[in-house]
Amino acid sequence: MTTIRVPQEERTRAMRQRLLEATVQCLAEHGWSGTSTTLISQVAGVSRGAQLHHFPTKNDLVVAAVEHLAGVRRDELSAAAAALPEGPGRTRAVLQMLGEHFTSDVFAAALDLWVAARSDEALLAALVPFERVTGRETHKLTVEMLDADESQPGARELVQATLDLIRGLGLANTISNDDARRARILDRWAAVLEDELPRRNKENP
Repeated sequence: MTTIRVPQEERTRAMRQRLLEATVQCLAEHGWSGTSTTLISQVAGVSRGAQLHHFPTKNDLVVAAVEHLAGVRRDELSAAAAALPEGPGRTRAVLQMLGEHFTSDVFAAALDLWVAARSDEALLAALVPFERVTGRETHKLTVEMLDADESQPGARELVQATLDLIRGLGLANTISNDDARRARILDRWAAVLEDELPRRNKENP
């Protein structure tokens, strides 16, 4: 019987991926204060020695996890954007998709990191560059999804207000789940955007 050996580089990549995914899971379920390197290694199903080999300190692991989390958020948004319908109802569908993203476990993990970074300089230094990139990319994607014409007065502000509103609803969702209220707010905001947001393709709002 022939044994197929997995190249060391591939094994290393797979191990790091398991640890990073476990870190995001722990942050979403237990928060920053409840996440330890011991818990992460248990969730990932790897030994402490293996974890320390790849990430010698918690800071090393968290910095890598922040980068990984930023990538996951971008990938999830891009995939959801690609599945959006065209034509009537698209604006409301865009808001629904953004609402689901900003109430997801991935957003909850990022939110907990933001809160923790207020009193942790090392975490803040790791988080800020990725958050800036993620923020710019999310804004750009929202402009594309809504077909907004940001060369027109007020368009950029309406797009940013959309993201601020939905982030706020995501934050409120961490306290209590109120899907019906959120749906009413998004229904109303969709009507505002359809009336007020300048579009590049005015025939297909």
